[in-house]
Amino acid sequence: MLGGVESRTVSPVFVGRADELAVLTDALGRAAGREPQALLIGGEAGVGKTRLTEEFLGEAARSGAVVAVGGCVEIGAEGLPFAPFSTALRTLHRLLPGELAAAAAGQEDELARILPELGDTPRGPHDEESTARLFELTSRMLELLASDRTLVLVLEDLHWADTSTRHLLSYLFRTLTSGRLVLVATYRADDVHRRHPLRPLLAELDRLRTVQRIELARFNRAEVRRQLAGILAQEPDEAFVDSVFDRSDGNAFFVEELVACRESACPAGLTESLRDLLLVRVEVLPDDAQRVVRTVAEGGSTVEYALLLAVAGLGEDELIEALRAAVGANILLASTDGDGYRFRHSLVREAVSDDLLPGERARVNRRYAEALEADDTLIRAEERVIRLASYWYYANDPARALPAVLAASVAARRRHAYSEQLRLLERALDLWESAPEKVRENLRPADCTEVYPPCGCDPATTPLRRLDLLAEAAVAARFGGERERALKITKTALRLLEEDPDPLRAAWFWTERSRLVSSLARGDGWAELAKAQELVKGLPPSQVHAEVLVRAAGWGMLHSPGPDNLDAAERAVAYARMIGAEEIELNARITVGALLTDSGDPERGLAEMHAVKERAARLGLGMLTGRAHINLSSQLEGMGRSREAVELAAQGADLVRKPRLLDTEAWLCGNMAESLYSLGRWDEAAEAARRTLRVGQSAAPRGSASARLSYLALARGELTEAAAQLAAAHTHFGTHDIQPQHRIPLFRLAVGIAAGEGRIADVRAETTAAIDYGFPLGHHRYAWPLLLASASAEADTRGLPVADAGRGPALAALRAAARTLAAPAPVWTAHAEFLRAELLRAESRDTVADWAGVEEAVRPLERPYLLARARHRLAEAVLSTGGDREPAAALLREAYATAGRLGARRLREDLSLLARRARLPLTGTDTPAAEAAPDTDPVEALGLTSRERDVLRLVAAGHSNRRIAEELFISPKTASVHVSNILAKLGVAGRGEAAALAHRLRLFGPVTVEAGAPPRRV
Repeated sequence: MLGGVESRTVSPVFVGRADELAVLTDALGRAAGREPQALLIGGEAGVGKTRLTEEFLGEAARSGAVVAVGGCVEIGAEGLPFAPFSTALRTLHRLLPGELAAAAAGQEDELARILPELGDTPRGPHDEESTARLFELTSRMLELLASDRTLVLVLEDLHWADTSTRHLLSYLFRTLTSGRLVLVATYRADDVHRRHPLRPLLAELDRLRTVQRIELARFNRAEVRRQLAGILAQEPDEAFVDSVFDRSDGNAFFVEELVACRESACPAGLTESLRDLLLVRVEVLPDDAQRVVRTVAEGGSTVEYALLLAVAGLGEDELIEALRAAVGANILLASTDGDGYRFRHSLVREAVSDDLLPGERARVNRRYAEALEADDTLIRAEERVIRLASYWYYANDPARALPAVLAASVAARRRHAYSEQLRLLERALDLWESAPEKVRENLRPADCTEVYPPCGCDPATTPLRRLDLLAEAAVAARFGGERERALKITKTALRLLEEDPDPLRAAWFWTERSRLVSSLARGDGWAELAKAQELVKGLPPSQVHAEVLVRAAGWGMLHSPGPDNLDAAERAVAYARMIGAEEIELNARITVGALLTDSGDPERGLAEMHAVKERAARLGLGMLTGRAHINLSSQLEGMGRSREAVELAAQGADLVRKPRLLDTEAWLCGNMAESLYSLGRWDEAAEAARRTLRVGQSAAPRGSASARLSYLALARGELTEAAAQLAAAHTHFGTHDIQPQHRIPLFRLAVGIAAGEGRIADVRAETTAAIDYGFPLGHHRYAWPLLLASASAEADTRGLPVADAGRGPALAALRAAARTLAAPAPVWTAHAEFLRAELLRAESRDTVADWAGVEEAVRPLERPYLLARARHRLAEAVLSTGGDREPAAALLREAYATAGRLGARRLREDLSLLARRARLPLTGTDTPAAEAAPDTDPVEALGLTSRERDVLRLVAAGHSNRRIAEELFISPKTASVHVSNILAKLGVAGRGEAAALAHRLRLFGPVTVEAGAPPRRV
């Protein structure tokens, strides 16, 4: 409508930025090769970010890429949730309607939270995984769209981005791994002050190698000269170049404004103030045009024509003439969709807005609000609520602003924009006292928060209270990942409840606080739960009371399982059933089922959890269905039914993958990893653990996955990797409130790593710490492997002087701890037998019968690694006592084959050396002669020279390089060289590990094997 009326103040020649444009076009080429690209473009306001982006988009379009641009919208103190993504996706919806529909298929209702054109936004579910699910779905949709075409997404003005947009951008930058996608974001660097919310995101992205950051500098004099030549279409006067360069300081936008001022005959005596420079061209416009420009400045980043017509107070002809003048002066531009107007540069809008008088600003905002209330078709439906709230707020009308802000908070919640919901609720809390009491009395809760009692009576007739807003704000903060803020909100609420007691609400806030202090490692949450329990005593039945009971029982199951907690869980079930809170009841029944299994009634416990699983699935309760699968698969593994556990966990993971219950999926993958490890499917176990790390949002499942990877590395003899994964697990879990199911396995790993490195003192220290920590009811599944690992370490170091001192008390402590453990399933009976035999081996009192009993107990269990270890010890015992060599050879071959298939390097080496020493073949094609000559020395079989044998013997005795040098009459440097060679030949990382290997393999120990005769002890 107004095309062709602009004066030329923008250079048609693209000036400078060749290197920066090359980076962008190179990224475009890489994306065409299915390598997603992420770039950040920063620079001060007016430096040329938009022009560079436009040039790049032109190159992209010419290469056949699909281009979509979205800008962050500044509306008051908060932006529209996901505004740039909504705009960009709306463009893709227009350009690729069929392809986008296919990419979003099956998830339209969730993705409608970002792109409303896909359908209606559902009201729920809402939980701490809601945002993560939405982000994962968005990522997957973009990857599908970019699977067979190059897609370029540009998000402008990131300094105005709402919190949800920043979080989604961070997620995409970190997780996009496939597709022909280029994702570019621009931001104004001079706005990002030390406390700006974008600053932490920039720091985070700087640490990602996959993100390229481009910082635009100002033009130098030569570039300013080229810019002026392009604008003026002729070579500029050098004096004019000097003047413009000095006054603009190389800022491209200010260069344009200075030229425009000269062309428009702006008043002489223009000050050096940048603000005045921007305003002076507005002030020469006709009065109606100035009025329209000031109105647009308060409307937001873009103002729709129909809305502007309703607000400006001009007839349509007068409005068009005013717009023509503003567009002709290059102050306003038509929006890209042709439906509205925006400032050519946000700096001008900010200057105009700042120049408004306080009363003038309030009046303009009131007009916008009244226009929207009179006609809700003036703007997009998804923007109406949030913009109306902003307009009324800046109109300084609390009576109208408070209801509007609360309505906007509900809209933000429905889009899973919990951070924006929190900001709006905080604004509502600020408005609360200023709003007339009559207005507050007419407010009603629009969206109840979990089981919080919305009014304590009939919500349709009881007014909303400030305390209700605090409850909504606490949950919004938690869902948005702002747990510190949520904790402060609960503190404020509890302080109010001290002045005006309400036990039920107080119990809810204490329960919420329990969850928060636990997740923030400020405590285990029990003190807060205890206060909540005390508060609900004697109150009429309520969902809050049921929730308190369920959480208390769940806490007991994880921290201190026992009969008392089973009683508490059963009471919670009965109470929830009484008040008709079926979801709470089902949650409590899962806890009951787990506690029944731990208490020795597994069949009843499993039946209860299976029943809950089926009922939750019928009701569509995804979180509960997932929790049932988690607990069922865990309990089955604890009973030695690993194959069933894998199948059930896999079914659960498939069920929760579609709704993107990411933490739930992570727990299920972690359970699969544990059971797959037991079954000897180690490569699958590693993949399941890595999947847990990829999808897990919380620390606990990620810590469990790192622990599982540490188990795998330890069993494969990769001690450095095992130690690294153990450290990662400790980092994930933190130092506070580690549950027994997590803490005891960490003790077990520390024992195994110390044993592998020959640190028997550390083995004993970790074992003592574990025994002192205790093994609560149901945790025998973690205790038996720990005690077995410690006993094996003691047996492997018998004969080592440093280990022999203190062995008696260590073995006594292991026997005492074992007597406290239950063995309710064959797998744990087998562990008990294995432990008993290892303790006897540590005292050199083990017999063939002992190990035959262990092998017989383990054989039917589908525990290939445990069985291979048992067969190794049985074969060793047979050979040591002069038993039949053929059965021993068969045992060694079976164990050796298993160790090879699993990749258990340490066990494979032990078996190989034992076979060589006994001159037994390990494969059908080997012969004893091929294995080793009759007089082959086991040390020589490892490739060590006679001098290295002497050095290794002294290393195994714990001597330093200086002591070795003195013993062998060589220099310390020569001793050091020998030690380095030995470590390389043995494939170990340090002296301790070399010493442990020498003692474990009895290289210099008490067992020798002579040709044709049984091994004997010396």
